[in-house]
Amino acid sequence: MAADAPSLATEVQEAPRRRFEDLPPAAQRALKEAEARRAEIDARQETLPAEVNGRGGLEPTRYDDWEIKGLTSDF
Repeated sequence: MAADAPSLATEVQEAPRRRFEDLPPAAQRALKEAEARRAEIDARQETLPAEVNGRGGLEPTRYDDWEIKGLTSDF
């Protein structure tokens, strides 16, 4: 009976990776702008004073939303 049951195993092929040079110019420009924004945010993060008895880790509001572990909550 078990031999007649369909297999639940899935074989997912990995999507081919696209090189930056293969992307359209608009996508390249957007990625460069996002990288510049992240660098600016990281630089601003380093200038903040150390928190006394804080929770540690990165500032949860560094992207103007409350973000912890990749989950964002907009107040």
